[in-house]
Amino acid sequence: MHPIHTQFRCPNPSALSFSRAPLYSLSVRAAKSVSARPRRKASAAKSGDAVEEASLLVRQILRKSGERNEPVVVALSKFVRIIRTEHCFLLFEELGKRDLWLQCLEVFRWMQKQRWYIADNGIYSKLISVMGKKGQTRMAMWLFSEMRNSGCRPDTSVYNALITAHLHSRDKSKALAKAIGYFEKMKGIERCRPNIVTYNILLRAFALAGDVKQVETLFKDLEQSIVFPDIYTYNGVMDAYGKNGMLKQMEAVLLLMKSNQCKPDSITFNLLIDAYGRQQAFEKMEQVFRSLLRSKAKPTLPTFNSMITNYGKARLKDKAENVLKKMADLGFKPSYITYECLITMYGYCDCVSKARDIFNEMINTQKEVQISTLNSMLEAYCQNGLPNEADQLLDYAIERELVPNASTYKLLYRAYAKANMKELINNLLQRMDAQGIVPNKKFFLEALEAFGSETIPEASVTDTSNAQLVKS
Repeated sequence: MHPIHTQFRCPNPSALSFSRAPLYSLSVRAAKSVSARPRRKASAAKSGDAVEEASLLVRQILRKSGERNEPVVVALSKFVRIIRTEHCFLLFEELGKRDLWLQCLEVFRWMQKQRWYIADNGIYSKLISVMGKKGQTRMAMWLFSEMRNSGCRPDTSVYNALITAHLHSRDKSKALAKAIGYFEKMKGIERCRPNIVTYNILLRAFALAGDVKQVETLFKDLEQSIVFPDIYTYNGVMDAYGKNGMLKQMEAVLLLMKSNQCKPDSITFNLLIDAYGRQQAFEKMEQVFRSLLRSKAKPTLPTFNSMITNYGKARLKDKAENVLKKMADLGFKPSYITYECLITMYGYCDCVSKARDIFNEMINTQKEVQISTLNSMLEAYCQNGLPNEADQLLDYAIERELVPNASTYKLLYRAYAKANMKELINNLLQRMDAQGIVPNKKFFLEALEAFGSETIPEASVTDTSNAQLVKS
């Protein structure tokens, strides 16, 4: 019987120790089979230089476009003699990160008009992927049709991008059904046969949905195929189960991974530590951490950040501070994310003054403070029932030229509405209006999901509706 089908019992401490794990690794074997060749090294160096040059040019184009407040294609036209496909790929990536997916399509249309343009699956895969990440499933489907009309024949990478695009949509049950439909279709087309990336995407998606039966079916299918699972397969499924609090299922996949002689890496340890910490199974979390220290894989900053946050949520301030000390003893320097975790931890532990001390130190010593750091401090105030202090901090941050984002306003609106503080809500909405941020239905649904809509002050909803009308 397949290991994942067996009923899992909570492992003893030795079962979670990775020090005896088999040393066999496909990646190591592959690495040994490749001989070192100086020419290839020189070629790789040149390739790296070319990528860096392309990145610099793309940043220059985006900077010029932003400074002059003009579409990216206008800036592109000024570099028409040197722009090629690789630059457009980088532009798609950057524009996608900035939520400018419409400009991605404009760049694509610009590409099609160039003499050097040749339609290929790589371009369409990239665009479908960008559209999917932005929740533009219909646009992804349109690009898929456009690709076929242009003479390109879909392959595995295109279907992988299309499956991922569907999985980003809101209706998860419909998305999963679509994904399985594409998966079955891929099996019947020689050039579109599912690869390990396909299986990894689907396994993680169904694990996140908590569909254990479908995960088992996919593992069985994978076992019977010519494709071999890799470290990303197991890590993706374990992480998904861990985030769902499904620790038994996560541990079953861990045993399956070890039985298949796949050696855990730092990411494996980190996701286990995070999963146990989220469920406050601190004995197991600490056990995995000790195994990590004994293994060849080494701790990383996310290891400590996760432990600090999860100890904080359990109000175990001393343990969280000991993690920080251990981190320093091992020679790690805290990042801004570590400081945010400490602010969050002190917020949970009713030590707002300590959280504010860390925030002030960051303001005074760092050249650039992230908005996420400001949000962490505001959240700490709001968790401790200090909305007025949060409002004062927002004023202070704006004076220091820290520009709040939609997440900042969302967490403050939630706190002010919960405290039924109409004046603070109205001031907040005016700030949003001045900054050009228009709250929509999604804003309110996400902001108020923590408690019933009955606590929303009627005046704030009316004012917001008026603001939206004025903006539109």
